[in-house]
Amino acid sequence: MKRIAVLASGRGSNFQSVIDAIRKGTIPAVCERLVTDNPHAPAIARAQKAGIPVSIVPFGTFGSKERFEQELLSVMQGIDPDLFILAGYMRILGSSVVREFSGKIINIHPALLPSFPGLHAQRQTIAYGAKVSGCTVHFVDEGTDTGPIIMQRCVPVREDDDEYTLAARILRKEHRALVEAVRLFCEGKIRIQGRTVKILI
Repeated sequence: MKRIAVLASGRGSNFQSVIDAIRKGTIPAVCERLVTDNPHAPAIARAQKAGIPVSIVPFGTFGSKERFEQELLSVMQGIDPDLFILAGYMRILGSSVVREFSGKIINIHPALLPSFPGLHAQRQTIAYGAKVSGCTVHFVDEGTDTGPIIMQRCVPVREDDDEYTLAARILRKEHRALVEAVRLFCEGKIRIQGRTVKILI
């Protein structure tokens, strides 16, 4: 059984989808830790309810991004699971963290990459006039939302959508796509070949 850990900054709904899938046996793993940069994140209560230990690494207390990254790396090294999941983690991981855990960090992004990377992806989608959006689960590399894509799920962009209604519709797809990607990883069915992710049947 694989060991996983989750990084989250906010409400933790994607984190909850992973917790629920583990409890149901859909994901063959144990979640060993929630790591958050936000001491007020609602995700903390979700972890506590599920009996998952929490490590809080509050960004504002370190004085510099470099010191924060050093502490975050130390915490992550102390956990050292098979997989880290970024589930609404709102900071870009530094190169030292990404290199240390290459091929062991995945992220869920609320757009169809490579379109609309970074923050406010739904707002970008609406502003551009795109007709289709969705979510992407990808491995994390040293760029911003540039790592190899594991899977994507689509939703239509409606004429009356704003960023909030679009985000809500995408989120429902995120919950399912993230669980599926984590399940495949934990079952050993994912291989990275250059920029391509192969799913083994």
